[in-house]
Amino acid sequence: MEQKKKEESSVIYDPMICKLILLFTLDKMEFPLTEKTIIDICYHRNNWVSYMDCKDYLYKLVDANLIYKAVGRDGEERFNITYDGRNCLSHFYMKIPNPLREQITEYTKANRMHFKRSQEYVSTYFKSEDGSYIVVLKIRSDTFQDEPLFEVKIKAPSRQSAIEACKKWQEQAHSAYESIYELLIEEN
Repeated sequence: MEQKKKEESSVIYDPMICKLILLFTLDKMEFPLTEKTIIDICYHRNNWVSYMDCKDYLYKLVDANLIYKAVGRDGEERFNITYDGRNCLSHFYMKIPNPLREQITEYTKANRMHFKRSQEYVSTYFKSEDGSYIVVLKIRSDTFQDEPLFEVKIKAPSRQSAIEACKKWQEQAHSAYESIYELLIEEN
């Protein structure tokens, strides 16, 4: 189905519409996104904007102060729409073809939580000296804080089990955190 959606939409080459697509997507997502996530949404998954145009126009919008770029404590850059960007979008909103606006709105609504989780629920693993793997699972409450909201390290017996733990973390992080919080933190 993902491939079918990509074939249904076609890349837009009009520079103004491409920039408006980026602004509209950021506006609809409602939280800062990494460059990788923006390219994933606008090019890889939906084919709204070409890869090179997406990268180029993203930074042109930053230079025009319509998008801001902030660097988190983790060193990762995040982009979001500015007040001026929203104001510009409101003036030129109708330039984006209506079917495309509807497609972007539907896509962001259906996938917002997936992309939010992928940026907030972070996992990695590395091999330890004894041959097992250490899996590091984190929940970031705000990428601009020094400390994560939650972090746990667990030992996995194999690389495959470490990979599986990282995959499961994306879907299970919230309930794992909630369970541990309820077990350990007493509310008065």
